[in-house]
Amino acid sequence: MFDQIAPTYDRANRMMSLGLDNRWRRVLLDVLGEVGQGRVVDLGAGTMDLTGMLVRRGAARVEAVDFAGAMLQAGRAKLPPGAPVGLTVADARALPFASSSFDAVVSAFAFRKMTELDQVIHECRRVLRPGGRLAVLDAFRPVTLGARVLHASWSRLVVPVIGGAVSGSWSAYRYLPASMRAFLSRGELEELLESSGFAASGRELWPPVVSVIVGTRQDGWSREVG
Repeated sequence: MFDQIAPTYDRANRMMSLGLDNRWRRVLLDVLGEVGQGRVVDLGAGTMDLTGMLVRRGAARVEAVDFAGAMLQAGRAKLPPGAPVGLTVADARALPFASSSFDAVVSAFAFRKMTELDQVIHECRRVLRPGGRLAVLDAFRPVTLGARVLHASWSRLVVPVIGGAVSGSWSAYRYLPASMRAFLSRGELEELLESSGFAASGRELWPPVVSVIVGTRQDGWSREVG
């Protein structure tokens, strides 16, 4: 599905977010802090908007990871010549990187599309060095009345109509709103991160259809088996 919509993905995103999606990504990088200038995994990188921003902010190395190779290829033109970026087609549940080899993992609008999030988070923690950070930007399931109303209007009307019209793939843009409704709340993901060896905190952005969460890998934690 994502390979199919890769050619129109950026245009649809800009229209659906009223041009705010890259502003939200900049907030993600602001809260990530100085670790964003080290070695970074962009998980669910898609067409690499966030990857390009990391490079422009001075990241030493970015590994752009996505399970849809066509999405990565569609974003190659956003990277300057010689950019310190690797493109990897991989499953987020089994990252092909050594343990403790990255300073940060970032993910923008991809976590809600992943299955077995506990395993994804375990992999993120595994590849992070102690004290490294995982930063997630996404449309979490809203909990307040105002956010639920706005979220419902956006996900049921704006996303499928604009996304379907721009891409020609109506089924893809019916799936995306469904993934938002089925996703965790921000608080639930913070709790999952805390139980997986991170110190986590987050905040809602404006308009309140998206939030950002940052988790810092903690020492002295081991995953329970069984």
